[in-house]
Amino acid sequence: MKRTIYIYHTNDIHSHFENWPRIAWFLKKQRKVHQQRNETMLLFDIGDFVDRSHPITEATNGKANVELLNDLGYDAVTIGNNEGITLPYEHLNQLYQKADFPVLVANLFTRSGERPKWAQPYFIIPLSETLKIGVIGLTIHFTKFYELLGWTIENPFAVLKEILKELKPQVDFIILLSHLGIHEDEQIAEMFTDIDLILGAHTHHLLPEGQYIRNALLCGAGKYGEYIGVVKIEIDDETKTFDKKASIITVSELQECGDTEQKLASLYHQSEEKLGETIVELTEDLELHWFAPSRFPKLLAEALKEWCNGDIGMVNAGVLLEPLYKGIVTKKDLHRICPHPINPCKVYLRGDELKEVILQAATERMKTLQIKGLGFRGKIMGQMAYEGVQLETERLSDGLEHIEHIFINGEPLDLEKTYAVATIDMFTFGNLYPEIRRAERKEYYMPEFLRDVLAWKLSNLYKT
Repeated sequence: MKRTIYIYHTNDIHSHFENWPRIAWFLKKQRKVHQQRNETMLLFDIGDFVDRSHPITEATNGKANVELLNDLGYDAVTIGNNEGITLPYEHLNQLYQKADFPVLVANLFTRSGERPKWAQPYFIIPLSETLKIGVIGLTIHFTKFYELLGWTIENPFAVLKEILKELKPQVDFIILLSHLGIHEDEQIAEMFTDIDLILGAHTHHLLPEGQYIRNALLCGAGKYGEYIGVVKIEIDDETKTFDKKASIITVSELQECGDTEQKLASLYHQSEEKLGETIVELTEDLELHWFAPSRFPKLLAEALKEWCNGDIGMVNAGVLLEPLYKGIVTKKDLHRICPHPINPCKVYLRGDELKEVILQAATERMKTLQIKGLGFRGKIMGQMAYEGVQLETERLSDGLEHIEHIFINGEPLDLEKTYAVATIDMFTFGNLYPEIRRAERKEYYMPEFLRDVLAWKLSNLYKT
């Protein structure tokens, strides 16, 4: 007997709900089509469906996201780093309480070494009495961050090796839901030839026709719900051979599901009510300029220095998207102007390293840099704001100001001294500031985001 199964997959939606009504329309339509044809349809999400930059997700701690997945009948999901390390322990532990699907994450454990009750390492889907599919889930192991939140995350390669020993004798075809990134997926395909299909995420890669490496077909559907991944598998039951073909659906070309639009509108209204809690009543405007000194970024730098107990505080003005005005400030306001899943951190730098960071931050290239990722949900870096740092500058013939002298808390910068720099965790990732990324000693403050630190500072500063 020959049969065909269709696998649909989404990844890295990041709460971009503007695309969700089209995704919902298509998947509901396809489910009806496959039912009429008596074909098997499977639907998976590969993580980072949750993103707290969206008010619906922020107000519900991601539970509204799970409700949306339930509505479309997902067969299984794995978690990404946005589920895993941007939600406090108790919120992640409760996120999937009402999920109608298994959550597959083989490498996440509690501190006592047990898997959380809401997660399982793999799931077996029987297609017939003699044909079974095994599905495994893995997420990227940001070890330090999971530890700070109360979890233990294990190396996915080591865990996968053990899981395959257990699963392979039970099934005929193995799918990996991998929120690890394309490079790790390629390594896994080379190392573990028992895996037949890898549905990937995290690096937002788009593979329109998939990529074959040894036995495995690798797939990825980009980001933000711009595409839906499709894998068609033709199976010969007698020989147990599988012919795999990958493709993608461009979501912008699809119709919208009216019911889903209405639901999202209702969820948005509910989220505005939940985020309407008053944080503080300002007695003055907090002005914001991305390319000139202004009060609001300076206030955030002060807050970071105090929160992290640093020698200095530094933060780029671009993390604040709008000023705040005199009057009532709510949770909704702080979320709107500072939506990033970015945590405070403290980095220890020698004076010569700190000098390089300050000089680099003062360049026009860095001020005007447009960045995406690293938790940043803004548009542009902007000027660096400091607390505890004083700069003496001179305008030269090129028309630009050049830094002549740097003072730390009133004293000249000591190139040999080590300074505790209170800043933001995105500077420790990537190559924005190599001296910060390479620093041996870093301390992260979790689960609080920048907006939580800002709320704390404002509440103390403008006590009623």
